[in-house]
Amino acid sequence: MSWWDPGALAVAFGVIFLAELPDKTMVATVILATRYRRLPVWLGVGAALGAQTAIAVAAGGLLSLLPQLVTLTITAVLFTIGAAFMLVTGIRTRGIGADDEPSTITTTSSWRMFAISFGVLFTAEWGDLSQLFTAGLAAQSGAPISVFLGAWAALLAVSGLAVLAGTWLSRRLPLWIVRIASGVVLAALAVWTIVELIAQL
Repeated sequence: MSWWDPGALAVAFGVIFLAELPDKTMVATVILATRYRRLPVWLGVGAALGAQTAIAVAAGGLLSLLPQLVTLTITAVLFTIGAAFMLVTGIRTRGIGADDEPSTITTTSSWRMFAISFGVLFTAEWGDLSQLFTAGLAAQSGAPISVFLGAWAALLAVSGLAVLAGTWLSRRLPLWIVRIASGVVLAALAVWTIVELIAQL
C-alpha cells in the first residue's frame, strides 16, 4: 500500500472542490463571515473541516454507520435556530443606523468566533457527501494521506472563497439586509435538511 499518491490527491481535490462550491459548507461560511472577523472564522471552519476529513479518512466506510437520523436532526435544529436568530435581529435593527448598532465583531472574542465557526461546520458536515466520498476514496486508493491532503486543501480553498465573499457582502450592504438574507438562506437549508430527514424515515 502506497501512502503517497499524487493522483489520489488530485482526484480528491478536484471532486471535492467542485462538489462543495454550491454546498451548505460554503453558504454557512459566507454567513459566519458576515458576522465575524475573517481569520477566526476561516481558522475555525478549517479546523472543523480538517477534523471531519481526518475522521472520514480514518474511519473509511464506517462513517455510514453513524445514525443519519440523529445527525440530520441536529443539523436541522441548528439551521432553524440560526435562521430565527438572523431574521429576528435583522428585523429589529432595520431602522438603526450602522453607527448606532453594536458591532458583533468588536464585542466577540477571537476564540469565541473560532469556536462558533468550528461548532457550526463540524456538526453540519456529518454524513455530508464529500465526507463519504473522502472515506470511499481513502479506502479504495490505499493512499489515505494523499486523500486527506487533497480533500482538506479543497475544503480550505472553498471556505477561503466563502470568507472573502461574506466580507465583501458585509461591506457593501446594510447589516440588517445581510442578516435577513442570511436568515432566509439558513431557513432554506433547514427545510432542505428536514426533507432529507423525512426521506430517511
